[in-house]
Amino acid sequence: MKLDPTAYIGQNLRLEPVPSLPEIVLYTAHPGSRLSRLADPHDDDPPAPYWAYQWAGGLALAHHFVAHPRLVAGKRVLDLGAGSGLVGIVAAKAGARVSAAEIDPNGRAAIGLNAAANGVPIQAVEIDIADAAPTGFDLIAAGDVFYNADVGRLMLPFLERCAAAGMEVLVGDPDRRDLPVERLQRLASYAVGDVGDVRASTERVGTVYQLAP
Repeated sequence: MKLDPTAYIGQNLRLEPVPSLPEIVLYTAHPGSRLSRLADPHDDDPPAPYWAYQWAGGLALAHHFVAHPRLVAGKRVLDLGAGSGLVGIVAAKAGARVSAAEIDPNGRAAIGLNAAANGVPIQAVEIDIADAAPTGFDLIAAGDVFYNADVGRLMLPFLERCAAAGMEVLVGDPDRRDLPVERLQRLASYAVGDVGDVRASTERVGTVYQLAP
């Protein structure tokens, strides 16, 4: 039987401050979370629980919106591949009207809990990156969406369609191998102390890029 993700996350993950952004709290995995229990027993290849951790690209975008709140204040922002909802939460605190797109249903549950814990409204939306650019947004915030080549082959054309439709597109990433740097303009870099990727050092840098229209 599949567990109710909202109840499970609220009971088994820890609501903790983000280390580099302590004004934001998120339900975060720990060694006793047993996240495998949330997997759909009928899914032979369940998605990894990316939503239960913070990642360098999302952290960079969040830091960027904290440093430059006017970028999002009063705008309609889509947090694409939202994971925990961190980027959208920071944008909402800066005055944006935020929607979040996350394909993992457990992630969608986590976003609802995290938004409530931070006192901001975030609307869940469905986005298919194989489709046309969505309407009703001023800015697309895409953190850690170029994590492999297969996703990147769909993601870049989608973001290009968004930019061509007049939306500002910001990408956050720690310069992964599949990031299309030739299409991006670097805006700023931030020390994020990423806790998502398993590495010998937690001293990571996330960079915010703008996609040219």
